[in-house]
Amino acid sequence: MNTELLINVTPTETRVAMIEGGNLQEVHIEREAKRGIVGNIYKGKVSRVLPGMQAAFVDIGLDKAAFLHASDIVPHTECVSENEKQQFQVRDISELVRQGQDIVVQVVKDPLGTKGARLTTDITLPSRYLVFMPGASHVGVSQRIESEEERERLKNIVADYCDDLGGFIIRTAAEGASDEEMAHDAAFLKRLWNKVIERRSKRPSKSMLYGELGLAQRILRDFVGTEINMIRIDSRTAMEALREFTEEFVPELSERIELYTGEQPIFDMYDTENEIQRSLDRKVELKSGGYLIIDQTEAMTTIDINTGAFVGRRNLEETIFNTNIEATRAIARQLRLRNLGGIIIIDFIDMSSDEHRQRVIQSLELALSRDRVKTNINGFTQLGLVEMTRKRTRESIEHVLCGQCPTCEGRGAVKTIETVCYEILREITRVNRAYDADKFVVYASPAVGEALEGEESHAVAELEVFIGKQVKVHIEPLYTQEQFDVVMM
Repeated sequence: MNTELLINVTPTETRVAMIEGGNLQEVHIEREAKRGIVGNIYKGKVSRVLPGMQAAFVDIGLDKAAFLHASDIVPHTECVSENEKQQFQVRDISELVRQGQDIVVQVVKDPLGTKGARLTTDITLPSRYLVFMPGASHVGVSQRIESEEERERLKNIVADYCDDLGGFIIRTAAEGASDEEMAHDAAFLKRLWNKVIERRSKRPSKSMLYGELGLAQRILRDFVGTEINMIRIDSRTAMEALREFTEEFVPELSERIELYTGEQPIFDMYDTENEIQRSLDRKVELKSGGYLIIDQTEAMTTIDINTGAFVGRRNLEETIFNTNIEATRAIARQLRLRNLGGIIIIDFIDMSSDEHRQRVIQSLELALSRDRVKTNINGFTQLGLVEMTRKRTRESIEHVLCGQCPTCEGRGAVKTIETVCYEILREITRVNRAYDADKFVVYASPAVGEALEGEESHAVAELEVFIGKQVKVHIEPLYTQEQFDVVMM
C-alpha cells in the first residue's frame, strides 16, 4: 500500500499526517510553546559546588544555572540486581565534581519559575522500542512485559547489540516486535550516541550536544524499517534540517524527502484538513448508510454501530452483518486517526449467528494489523459487547485540539430553553419571599429572553399576578443559554 507523510511546519506548530492508500490514517501535532528541554544533553561547566546541599550548579548556557544533586551522579541502576544497587552509595558531592569542571549532563526536569533545570549524569537515549544506556553492559526489560517467554526472546535479541558503547532497556512497546525492528532501533541509537561523543570533543562548554528530537524527526525515527514511499514537507528550512537528520541517522529515508511547493496548502492534499476536523465529530458516517457514534470519556471509549439508512439486499441478518464488517474497518481507522487509547468498548449490532460474530472479530483483527500501537481484543462479552484495549502513547487528537466547553463545562449537553425559563420563575419567587422589591428585571440570553416574552409569557403573567409585582425581561446578547440574572428594583 502506498504510504506518504505530509509535514506542515509553521513557527507555532508542526503537524504530520500519515496517508495510506490516499486516506488519512494518523495525525501527530506538536506545539512549539509546549516543547520543553527534558531529554536534551549538554556539555556544562560546574559553576558552584554546595557541600551542605550535596549539590552543584551547572551552567549549560541557559538563563538560569541548572541543578545537579549528588544522587544524580550515579551509574544507571534501573535494571540491575538488588545486590548491585547496594554498591551504588551516594558519595560526597565534593568528591564527585569540582568548580570549573566540564561535565556532560541530561535535563530531567524543565526550568520552572525561579528554579533552573534539574540534571543527571545518567544519560539515556530513547527510541521507539529501546532506551540506550551509555556505559552500561546489561539488558533490562520493562516490567510491564509480563510473558516470561517474550521477555527472554527480546533479551536474547538485544543482548547481541550490547558492546563497549553501552546497554539497553527494552520498552513496553517492544512486545511482539521483530528482530529487524529491534536491530533498526539499536543501530539508530548507537549512531546517535556516537554523534554526541563526536560533538563532546569538538564543542565548547555550555553548549548543547543533543536536542530531544522534534516531531518530524521522531516520526521518521519511529518509522525506521517501515515502507514509506514519499515524505513531503512545506518548509525549506525544516526540510534541510530533516534531510540532514536522515542522512546521519536514517539514510534509507533521505531520498524520499521532497519539498512541497504546490499552490494549495499541503494539508489540502487528500482532503487532510477536513478529515482532521471530521475526526472531532461524534458521528462517523459509513459508506453503506450506517454510522458509528464515538464517545471518549475519562475511563474508556465507547463505540456504537447503527445501520442507519442501510437496508441491505436480502434480509435483516445480512444487513446487520455487512454493516458490522464495514464498521470494523472504520473503527480501526478512527482509533489510529483519533489516537484513542485505554479501554475501548464496541457495541456491534446484535448478531444471532456465532459464525458472523467470529468473522467480525477476524475482520477487526485484520483491520488493526496495520496499527503500530499495540492492541488487544478480548472478544464478545455475555452482553454482546466487544472489549479491547489500545496502548496509550500520546494525547488523543481531541485532547490536543479541544478544551472543555465553557457553556456545558464538559457535560456535553446544555439545559433546554424551557428548563432555564422555569428556573428564572422559581428564582423570582424565592427572591420575592426573602427581600422587599418593587419590581424585577430578568437579564437572559436572546433565546431565553424571547421565550419569556413569547411562548412562556403566560407563565410570567401568572407569576406577576401571584407576587403582585412587575417582571421585565432584558436580553443580553453575550449571555449563554444557561446564564441569567434576576435583579430587584
